[in-house]
Amino acid sequence: MSISLSESAAQRVSAFIANRGKGLGLRLGVRTSGCSGMAYVLEFVDDLNDGDTVFEDKGIKVIVDGKSLVYLDGTELDFVKEGLNEGFKFNNPNSSGECGCGESFNV
Repeated sequence: MSISLSESAAQRVSAFIANRGKGLGLRLGVRTSGCSGMAYVLEFVDDLNDGDTVFEDKGIKVIVDGKSLVYLDGTELDFVKEGLNEGFKFNNPNSSGECGCGESFNV
């Protein structure tokens, strides 16, 4: 089982945590949503929950709950700039498709 960060994602998350002034790391998860069934969730973590798995890559702790891990195993979180837009991108080998707007995915 693994979760990784690109160099640009690690730098961006590190800057967010530094600006926030506290936090253990970043939680990656999934929730039921959208036209394809699941949507990604990103949030800062101050405390671990029972069942959390902690990965560390490039100095950043990435926390994933047990239910989400099966959908996120092997995922790389990237931070990309495309034209005037920028944001996090999930490179998820488990995803078999995305909805047209890119807000949700299925496995």
